[in-house]
Amino acid sequence: MAVSVDVVRESARAGRVVLWEESARDGAQAKTLMSAECRVRLARETGAVFGADGPRHVVFAAGFPAVCAEEFEAVRRVAVEAEGTVSVAAVCRGARADVEQAVASVRGSRNARVMVVVPASEAMAKVMVHRTAAEALQAGTDLVKHARDLDESVAVDVCLADASRADTSLMGFHAEAMTRAGAGLVVLADTVGAQLPHACRDMFTEVRAASGDDVVLASHLHNDLGLGLANTLQALAAGVRVVSGSWLGIAERAGMVATEQLLFLLARHGEDFLGPGAAPWWTAPDLTRLPGIAHTVSEETGVPLSVTTPIVGTGVGTISTGTPFVHPRLFQPYDPAEVLGVRPTVLLTQLASARVVRAVAERLGHRLDREQTRAAMAWAKSRAFRTGTAVIDDTAFAAYLDGLLQGAGAGA
Repeated sequence: MAVSVDVVRESARAGRVVLWEESARDGAQAKTLMSAECRVRLARETGAVFGADGPRHVVFAAGFPAVCAEEFEAVRRVAVEAEGTVSVAAVCRGARADVEQAVASVRGSRNARVMVVVPASEAMAKVMVHRTAAEALQAGTDLVKHARDLDESVAVDVCLADASRADTSLMGFHAEAMTRAGAGLVVLADTVGAQLPHACRDMFTEVRAASGDDVVLASHLHNDLGLGLANTLQALAAGVRVVSGSWLGIAERAGMVATEQLLFLLARHGEDFLGPGAAPWWTAPDLTRLPGIAHTVSEETGVPLSVTTPIVGTGVGTISTGTPFVHPRLFQPYDPAEVLGVRPTVLLTQLASARVVRAVAERLGHRLDREQTRAAMAWAKSRAFRTGTAVIDDTAFAAYLDGLLQGAGAGA
């Protein structure tokens, strides 16, 4: 088999950021399931954020082939049908049969990868493989060699499970050995999501110091304490350039860092996190694609987009009171229309000012005088509290306006 260039490793070594997208794979731990069709579509759309450079900026973890025949087929379909838009990865346990199955699921696809999960801490090694951590990590190196012998065109990565509770010197030593054996990336995972930001940065810094310059580290950080994003930014500050996330943050328990949040922050504030003069992209991401992708994932998985979901939530670009209506830039950190392509929407709530009431009425085709505006504002506030619902939908308000304006016409 011909040896292909590892475009992900190449990107990371050039200082570019690579997103390891987990929503199709680790999302299953969140009690969600994506169809094969959705996985293909999501892979293509995620890659399209970076145009032709999708494979150099996105690793799409398509699934865990060992789960069942249907999962294997879903991974295979992504590898075939999303080829060229992202780098497609299959994830597997640290067992020879699983590695062989993972390689088979992506074989023949350009920029294909497999990620082998190996326990790094003593506690995890004892439970997962009934070995010491050192023995488990050595076995990981052997699996890298085996995978490379199977197909040199498939890149092989190793995920060190429970790295946040493992010995950093031991991980550094074996990360170097795995890289010499042919590993493209060594992923450090905070499997239980309990790591604090300073400890996360120390982990990556110490493993880097204990391994050679040829080792390319990556992050996989869960969000159980709400620190997934903060920890990922710490990893980036420590020099890591391959970072895991998932759309809407879906993953087991409390999830992991949300792809849309991480991508938005790096696109808008890259130098603040990566340092002055940083060049994180081969092609800058198109942020206007983020809301559409988020809606796709929400519809497929049933994970809701709430009013307060950052970047892609239903509250983005909405206005419901007077001063923000007149001076919206004073009340938001960016222009949603300019950055995300989200047009502003004026909502009628119990907080409505006269300006807001008139604006919503005009959207519905009615112009109100001062007295009508006051009456409509009083009705809106009263209705919100009567129903216990802040936002008054257009249908209800339109029906009220029809009655209000008909009454005014009859009085004339």
